[in-house]
Amino acid sequence: MPVLSEGMFHPPMAVYLDCAATGPVDPRVQREVITYLGVEFGNAGSRHHGFGSRARSAVERARVQVAAVVSATRGEIIFTSGATESNNLALLGLAEHGARTGRFHLVSSRIEHKSVLEPLQALSGRGFEVTLVAPEPGGWVHPRAIRDALRDNTLLVSVMQVNNETGVIQPIREIARLLENHPAYLHVDAAQGFGKEIASLRNRRIDLISISGHKIYAPKGIGALVTRRRNGQRPPLTPLMHGGGQELGLRPGTLPVPLIAGLGKASELALAEHQERNTVCRRFKEILLRKLRTLKPVFNGDLDRTVPQIVNLSLPGISSEEAIEAVSQVAAISNGSACTSTSDSCSHVLSAQKLDEARMEGALRLSWCHLSRQPDWNAFIQAVEGIGEPALPESSTAVGIGQAGAA
Repeated sequence: MPVLSEGMFHPPMAVYLDCAATGPVDPRVQREVITYLGVEFGNAGSRHHGFGSRARSAVERARVQVAAVVSATRGEIIFTSGATESNNLALLGLAEHGARTGRFHLVSSRIEHKSVLEPLQALSGRGFEVTLVAPEPGGWVHPRAIRDALRDNTLLVSVMQVNNETGVIQPIREIARLLENHPAYLHVDAAQGFGKEIASLRNRRIDLISISGHKIYAPKGIGALVTRRRNGQRPPLTPLMHGGGQELGLRPGTLPVPLIAGLGKASELALAEHQERNTVCRRFKEILLRKLRTLKPVFNGDLDRTVPQIVNLSLPGISSEEAIEAVSQVAAISNGSACTSTSDSCSHVLSAQKLDEARMEGALRLSWCHLSRQPDWNAFIQAVEGIGEPALPESSTAVGIGQAGAA
């Protein structure tokens, strides 16, 4: 497996176990981005010279690369700044069509990312009625709950592919199947699963898919919205911005060719290598679960339904802040979504699962990727067991992605 170039991290540094927040940029993707930053720097909208033509070719090649992951077509890919923008465009962009056709009902779940929940809240203030279904205790949304929430005037169903806090895979294929004879549009926030969990996103019943580049080892600031045609018709989205006409008029502005090329390359690599990457990540997960057994963790999500890259757990009697600080020299971990880390309130995801307050306050998210190295688990365990004891001098040096670590 490729690793990051030497010198990108300056030891001593903890092993990075927060890949659900953002991942490292694959060196092959870096090279693609740099090419279109420094050599082929043309504007894809400049059609009268070679620089512009080559930039346009890079953009269209990236569309093909992104589309291939979900079995879409090049013309169904709209480039955005990331999954947050894609979610907003998918949800808010359907509002005008819903108002015009009298379909004012929206269905989603209580465990969605804030970039879905907040647009839904905005729509509720514009006359739409929103039904948010609760998850099962294991962190997944039962298809039956979605079916029971449907109405004749339901405009949209929005359910994420993989929960960003717990790593629990949602039953997208089953939800798509029950919508076969219903006109509602189906939107999937695939920020955590695109390029990793391949099969479910290839279902043609999914109309809209949001993706984010920095979760598949491309740079931050780039993503896409898949707008899959149904019966030859694209979802009737209205743009959120105006001016320029780029991306079929849905997302105006000069195209960031280097970032788009990077997303395309990252998508191509993810499709080609996803099985090997998942095997590496499953092995990492097996070791993690075995090593941490002595701490008696409680898992916040059905382990049989989680992706190979994410585990959410609580350690009895220990708050997440205490644990994160204690292991900070060994591993960089988080207590949930980086997008809401400035909030003092407990996770809305774990709250929706009806976990008790102590368990939510102790929740830790460990997330990794195929480029991650195992940390010194003995040092990790000792740090946790030492919480509340007098601090001792540091006795070991931890490592980052791409550096050797203890298995």
